[in-house]
Formats: sequence, C-alpha cells, structure tokens
Amino acid sequence: MRMKHRILIVEDEPAIADTIQYALETDGFEPVCLSCGSPVAGMLAETAFDLIVLDIGLPDISGIDLCRHIRKDYDIPIIFLTARSDEVDRVVGLEIGADDYVIKPFSPRELSARVRAVLRRTAPRAEASGAAAAFRIDALRRQIYYFTTLLTLSRFEYDLLKTFIHRPGQVFTRDHLMELVWDAPEASMDRTVDAHIKNIRAKLRAVRADIDPIVTHRGTGYALRENL
Repeated sequence: MRMKHRILIVEDEPAIADTIQYALETDGFEPVCLSCGSPVAGMLAETAFDLIVLDIGLPDISGIDLCRHIRKDYDIPIIFLTARSDEVDRVVGLEIGADDYVIKPFSPRELSARVRAVLRRTAPRAEASGAAAAFRIDALRRQIYYFTTLLTLSRFEYDLLKTFIHRPGQVFTRDHLMELVWDAPEASMDRTVDAHIKNIRAKLRAVRADIDPIVTHRGTGYALRENL
C-alpha cells in the first residue's frame, strides 16, 4: 500500500522545481516533476496523485487554463505558484478551483506546510455529512453516486454537478458555470445552463424526491445546498 503522498510539481524553472522537490522529499512526500503542462493529462490518467503544485506561467499553456482542464475530470487539490501578486489573479485562480495560492519568491518550507494544510483540509472524513455524505465522485470513470445510486449523466451534467459538489454552498453565476464547463462558453446561452440544471434536478429527485440539493438564487445563479 502506498503510504507517502504523491505530489505532482509542474514548474518550468529547474532551480525552483529542484528546490520544491527537495523540500517535499525531506518532509516525507513523493514528488514527481514536469517542466511543462502538455504531459499532465497523460500523467494523471496513468498515475494517482494526491496534490498538484502548478506554476501559472508555464511555457506551453497557462496554468489557469490547465487547472480548468484538470477540474473537468479530477478533484485533485491544486496549489498555484505565481510571480504575480495582483489580487484579481489570486481571485481568478481560486474561483476556477485552486485550493491555495503561493507567490514567488517563497520559502520551500512554507510551501511544504501549505501542502500539508491543503491535504488535511481536503482529506475524506470518516464521518462525512451534508453534501459530502450525499455524493460520491468517481473521477476516473466520470461517474457520480447520489445516496449510493449511480446517476446517468451527460458530459455537461456530470461537469456541472461535479463543480457544485466540489464547492458546496458557493453561488455560481450562469456565466461562471459556462466558463468552467463549456469548451466554447461564448457560443452558449444562459438557458443552456438552466436546461442542464433542470435535467440534473429531475435525476436527483428520481433518487430522493424529498430533497432538492440545488438551490436557485434568483438574479444570481445556483448553488449546492450544504446541509442535505
């Protein structure tokens, strides 16, 4: 049984990547390094990782775009690395699914401590409650179980529901959902989101007619109820 947490480091500056790798190895982690973003999808399909340390300024793809692609298939915790300290950049990174944000230059020990904190925060609890207890995501098979019942979901229904489950209680606007889920959000319409939410609700009611997990915030968007 694998005991060490396996961490994927995606960083194109060798000196920084080597420093992070050494710090994580010293603290008992099992780090794997990549210098660009293009191999990440194949790596995730073949190897189980517990967390990703992701540089925003990669040579072949924006780390923010890569994070968005990862979030469509995986719920692996992600910590962003960036040389930019602008608050807007931090907010955008967190809104698309990053779990933490570290600005260069940083202490390798601080990053290692952030890794531990994120792993503790995102670790499955023995006694889950609320949304965590109601849903189970099988990211590799792109399947979602609701009260142990496997839901039959389309691609967009799966991505929408997974987005809600990953952030229970957070209100998502229609524009934000289209940006997160659709490949060409500018070609979609607000009503497209509404139609998919309606279908998801019908499938959830077929399992538990007494609960409506998705809350409509009129004039704003949708959220997953935290206490089910």
